Amino acid sequence: MTPIRMVDLQSQYLKIKEEINKAISEVIESTVFIKGPQVSEFERELEKYLGIKHVITCANGTDALMIALMAIDLKPGDEVITPTFTFIATVETIAFLGLKPILADVDQATFNIDCSKLEKLITPKTKAIIPVHLFGQCANMAEILEFSKKHNLFVIEDTAQANGSDYIYKNGTKQKAGTIGHIGCTSFFPSKNLGCFGDGGAMFTNDDALNEKLRIIANHGMKTRYYHDILGVNSRLDTIQAAVLSIKLKYLDSYNLARQNAAQFYNKALNGIDKLKIPICAGYSTHIYHQYTISILNGKRDNLKEHLEKSGIPAMIYYPVPLHLQKAFMNLGYKKGDFPVSELLTSQVLSLPMHTELDEEQLNYITNNLAAFFN
Repeated sequence: MTPIRMVDLQSQYLKIKEEINKAISEVIESTVFIKGPQVSEFERELEKYLGIKHVITCANGTDALMIALMAIDLKPGDEVITPTFTFIATVETIAFLGLKPILADVDQATFNIDCSKLEKLITPKTKAIIPVHLFGQCANMAEILEFSKKHNLFVIEDTAQANGSDYIYKNGTKQKAGTIGHIGCTSFFPSKNLGCFGDGGAMFTNDDALNEKLRIIANHGMKTRYYHDILGVNSRLDTIQAAVLSIKLKYLDSYNLARQNAAQFYNKALNGIDKLKIPICAGYSTHIYHQYTISILNGKRDNLKEHLEKSGIPAMIYYPVPLHLQKAFMNLGYKKGDFPVSELLTSQVLSLPMHTELDEEQLNYITNNLAAFFN
């Protein structure tokens, strides 16, 4: 059996090595490392895949969130609602711009923002909401859109972990994650379902005016070179990364299917184990399993992690501390007990190896060792 990795990018690369190397070599030979034609080509390809008018690439997913917030003209002190159980970038960008993060608890079944808790968070200063499509499935966007329309809020989707996931409306129609709100933001970090060979990110929108503004902000605030109309930043997807992403975009659906197949293997093998809860796929979303995250209900999550690692099986805790209890956000005034579901999850969740190259022998080894822990 080949060694088990949390993410196996090397094996994935070897399958498309010739295509990738050719694309990178073409960029190197052209020496157009910034704003080469591959960047706009990738943007057009991703627009077609997502079914959206505009894709604006940038340097990373955190920049995408920050630029999106800059584009909607919020003022210092304006409030933005987002979940406390997520990666720090979502809240970090809100605070960095002088805005006030208003944190929300999550649904215990889906790990996504609990829409039933949103109404009590509204104040006259609430201007936007950032739902996070955590671990690979969409938040409940129909309810979020209804809530945002009622309170006249901007909706910025954080879809860094859900590239390729579909939101499913009650009438059966579908929209890709990140294309539903005013702006969608994503990351192309190497371990993502659609990942490059370094840092990269993008924003999505159907709004022509927002598209123009996002592009200007990401380019030092200029539309015409050396004429700076607004305050901007320097955030570009470099040409080599765009070339890599164009190749990998062709395989995204097959990559997501491989993850779904691995998840189904996990589900079948682990379902019914007492004190272990497998991830739930919400009826309103497909799940592309950026992470396969189980919950350990007997208080022995850390013991299980140690047991797996001794057997050569990596496992990760996403996330060990909710954002409202992080030292960086103590000034927000939250305390332990404010978000009981998120706090409980941080003591229960454990993510198992999940990537496109998992084979049946590895999956059997992982699940047999995991089941043995509970016997």
